[in-house]
Amino acid sequence: MKLDILAIGAHPDDVELGCGATIAKEIASGKKVGILDLTRGELGTRGTAQTRKEEATASAKILGVSVRENIDLGDGFFENNKESQLKIIEIIRKYQPEMVLCNAIDDRHIDHGKGAKLASDACFLSGLEKIETSVNNVKQTKWRPKFVYHYIQWKNLEPDIVVDVSDFIEKKCEAVFAYKTQFYDPSDKESGDTPISSLTFKESINYRARDLGRLIGTEYGEGFTVERYPAVDSLFDLK
Repeated sequence: MKLDILAIGAHPDDVELGCGATIAKEIASGKKVGILDLTRGELGTRGTAQTRKEEATASAKILGVSVRENIDLGDGFFENNKESQLKIIEIIRKYQPEMVLCNAIDDRHIDHGKGAKLASDACFLSGLEKIETSVNNVKQTKWRPKFVYHYIQWKNLEPDIVVDVSDFIEKKCEAVFAYKTQFYDPSDKESGDTPISSLTFKESINYRARDLGRLIGTEYGEGFTVERYPAVDSLFDLK
């Protein structure tokens, strides 16, 4: 299966929080989108690796992604090394995405910045002929995505691109809150509090998207940073 977009997240729920509405919009337009989770999120204070797996499956179904995989690199402790890079290269070559969306380049959680650099490096290395990978004893061909963009997470990084997601914010929220163990639940009196389990964080998903939308003259937006200058044929391509 060839994908148009592969969205990569260090933890299950990173992709939904960072670019869930953008993914939903692209899927609605006919694009094939897949998600790759680097870890099982097993160090999370709330829930377990198994509940995260079940929630990730439910969330992917809501978004309508074509495939979701998890390469279990180790929550909190994965490294940007050859072993990790090769695992991601195998996935990139397997699905041959034109575009990769990955973690924020700088963020509160150490895995996010690490995941951003790891995914970006793997995208480059995947295009090198002399790096050999295979799946089921079948040699893979090199593949380098044309575009690598980074979604924005906890920190309010300045975006290089803002996507109008006004018609898809509700779908994003539905996908995010499929992670029932992770986010605000007033009836849950036993699970430990985390920065993302508060009502304030839950409400911030909406008002951050509304603020980014305000900046581009729409109701809601999602922001991305880029690794190289975006190219357009004409200034009139810019909205």
